[in-house]
Amino acid sequence: MENKNLDKAMDIFSRLLMGEEVSKNENVDLYEAFSSNAEVADILDTVLKKANLRLYEYNYSLYLSSGEKNRVFGFTNDELKKMIGLRLNKELFLAYFIIFETVTLFYRDSGNFSHTEYVRAEDVIEKTSATLRAIVPKLETLAKNEAEDNSFRTIALLWEDMPMTTSNEDTSTLKAARGTKVGFVKLVFNFLVDQRLFYETGGRYYARDRFKALVENYYEDARGRLYEITEQLGGGEPDAAY
Repeated sequence: MENKNLDKAMDIFSRLLMGEEVSKNENVDLYEAFSSNAEVADILDTVLKKANLRLYEYNYSLYLSSGEKNRVFGFTNDELKKMIGLRLNKELFLAYFIIFETVTLFYRDSGNFSHTEYVRAEDVIEKTSATLRAIVPKLETLAKNEAEDNSFRTIALLWEDMPMTTSNEDTSTLKAARGTKVGFVKLVFNFLVDQRLFYETGGRYYARDRFKALVENYYEDARGRLYEITEQLGGGEPDAAY
């Protein structure tokens, strides 16, 4: 192992941890070292595995994601509730489900981007409602156990009890807040925007490359329980990483 390769790998690691971009446009020398030098890539891979982190490459850029149960670089449920603006675990689970549904609007599988340019709160609300309506009547056969059955029924009831809005205002002007479907979805998207997964323009939410990198690799690395349930429903639709 050459010291200069170790230095390059650790430099890439530290810059990604600090939120810097390593790509064909930023920190170009580091990106080229990763792309062209196998030893640099191998050292970086070893360090990331030890730190329980994953590295994704998309559109000539590198992205980090925390591994499962990573308590250093990931978030606990309580931290996520605070960051999103929620109080209860059932609200957080509903937020997970909404993120799941957002992914289904963009992707059908790892190699099939739906060519949806953007989504609106109304699109996500419609998709969330439709999926919950499809799942709940079939929970007796879909759910693996009572806890899973109860979890889906709880978030379905929470969602059903929320009004669309509290007024007749244009949904694009309503603020993010708990208590309504529009406000709740906007809380979730504010979090996704803060995480540099989306950007918002005029009530339209556009996916960033970081989001695309995480989602496409999710299908290859860690298809979750929601994916299994969707497959059992026979819809053949994609599922969110969560």
